[in-house]
Amino acid sequence: MGLSDIIVGLDIGTSFIRVVIAEVHDGGVEIIGVAKRSSTGLRNGVIVNIEATIECIKQAVEAAEQKAGYEVISCVTGIGGAQIEGMNSKGLVAVSAHGKNNREINESDVNRVLEAANAIQIPMDRKMLHVIPQDYIVDGVPGYKDPIHMIAVRLEAEVHIVTASRTAIQNITQCVERAGYQLDRVMLKSLACTQVVVGEDERELGSILIDVGGSMTDILVILKDAPICTASIPLGGNAVTNDISIVKGIATATAEKIKIESGCCWLPLALERNDEVLIPGLAGREPEQIDRKELCEIIMPRMEEIFMMVRDAVVRRISVGQLMGSIILTGGGAQIEGAVELAERVFGTSSVRLGVPGNWGGIEEEYRQPEYATAVGLVVANRNLVQTKSRKDRRHRESERDRDAGDSLWQKIKKSFF
Repeated sequence: MGLSDIIVGLDIGTSFIRVVIAEVHDGGVEIIGVAKRSSTGLRNGVIVNIEATIECIKQAVEAAEQKAGYEVISCVTGIGGAQIEGMNSKGLVAVSAHGKNNREINESDVNRVLEAANAIQIPMDRKMLHVIPQDYIVDGVPGYKDPIHMIAVRLEAEVHIVTASRTAIQNITQCVERAGYQLDRVMLKSLACTQVVVGEDERELGSILIDVGGSMTDILVILKDAPICTASIPLGGNAVTNDISIVKGIATATAEKIKIESGCCWLPLALERNDEVLIPGLAGREPEQIDRKELCEIIMPRMEEIFMMVRDAVVRRISVGQLMGSIILTGGGAQIEGAVELAERVFGTSSVRLGVPGNWGGIEEEYRQPEYATAVGLVVANRNLVQTKSRKDRRHRESERDRDAGDSLWQKIKKSFF
């Protein structure tokens, strides 16, 4: 196999680490390797055990390498949960000097107004991750996505700013680099998801992305093709697993297996196929047979609580009346049967669907599930950050990493995606 342009997406989650390796051809992406491994070094989305996280990253990447037939040198990864904060801001600059003829807006003016919009005080322990333009206002008239070449006196910009915990970014960077890979970029997980599961019309009309992870649920509201709200709540699919474990008195791993294989969070669906579910015995107890209805009655209240918390978090921040698009569910927790129907009831709309990554090629389609939305989104959003290499690059990896150690490549990339 010859030289190819490769991009690697690494999704470091509380429950699982997922890796997607893709080839980039003329701007197009073809996925050639996918892997998932259990994650043991995180709690509530935060890295609490560096060594365990490093080992899990290695295992996941190596499994993807074997499928792809490529040696991974570098990757892009995401960050989410309570480590993220989003805010909206405005900036204003003069285009034409007083008393002089009006002139066209140029790229320098756009850069100046974006700098003015992000000239805000943020705490020393936080780092600016993204500055994403929402709208440009030319001489008081809004609605410009690209104001260059417009004649104007003044230019304003409305932007969405995402900041992240410096410590969290440093820990992620340390884990990736100590695992033996160069980190090209860290970006907001939910922003990556929108690249592959939110349609163009949905982004324009106003939609809510709900990424149900293991311990956290991330929320991104997008309107007129730009984010307007970023939030997270401290509950995810692990809470459902814990409920099953406690109520039925079984090990967490067993409860997780039962949730995945037989779980349902919408009672009418559970009643349609009211199969029996075997609960293994523990400490000498006899195994127990329960029906799916009983299991659903354990799962449904917790999933309903998650969706209600998401709804409340969004309503507190924005006017939901302006949203005419969809509610898109992604993440492993969204794969529980009945999640769409339950969300429809909680949000009072029928415009709810699962966010499944589209067909990005490859001989296996394991990635076409909501749980892979972040990893696939990372490679699609960052397909311009390709790495050219072959299997022979293994012996050069260490020297290249030493030479590039001082670079912060991901900081130099343009922060606008839309």
